[in-house]
Amino acid sequence: MDVRDLISEWNDEALMADGFDEAILGISQRVGMEDVVAYDRDKCISVLMDRDGMSSEDAVEYFEFNVAGAYMGENTPVFISMFPTAP
Repeated sequence: MDVRDLISEWNDEALMADGFDEAILGISQRVGMEDVVAYDRDKCISVLMDRDGMSSEDAVEYFEFNVAGAYMGENTPVFISMFPTAP
């Protein structure tokens, strides 16, 4: 089953960041609010660098303003900063 189909089973009104499917971690459940799509922030930035040829600095700036900074209502996705794992 496609990731978009799985997401629509949780919340058929969940919004997704276009072009960042490979950075999807899953669904974020929030008390009293709709479930939304959760993305790995660093993977989103890597997508911008690899796909669009942006430098790290440009990708972070673009991501912060145009992706993470785009609030579109209660179904807006969340972007998670992952902690490094211990060896």
